[in-house]
Amino acid sequence: MPPIHLKRIYEDSAAGDGTRVLIDRLWPRGIKKEAAKLDAWCKSAAPSNDLRKWYHADPSGGEDRWEEFRQRYLAELDADADSTAEICELAAAATNRKPLTLLYAARSEERNHAMVVREWLERQAH
Repeated sequence: MPPIHLKRIYEDSAAGDGTRVLIDRLWPRGIKKEAAKLDAWCKSAAPSNDLRKWYHADPSGGEDRWEEFRQRYLAELDADADSTAEICELAAAATNRKPLTLLYAARSEERNHAMVVREWLERQAH
């Protein structure tokens, strides 16, 4: 499997993005659908509303809950093959000529759900 790229939806698209997939449950504020240049929107691969709300309720901005969030989210992804089928198909179709770029709206580039999805997809490939 070629590398899976991560990118904020607010960044401009680039030729090297390949297949662009939004993995947020909610549409990002301030982005017009036609301007996003998406190939797919995999809402079902996003964290559940309960998990997302729990994580964002952390007064530390998610820092204290990151590892537990990561584990819970990986468990959610493992538990629901129906909601991950589309993202798995897109990852399997990725090539060095047309990689996969997971798009997310989270502010943090160090701790976000796209990192967890990439980790999960890489585990599925092995």
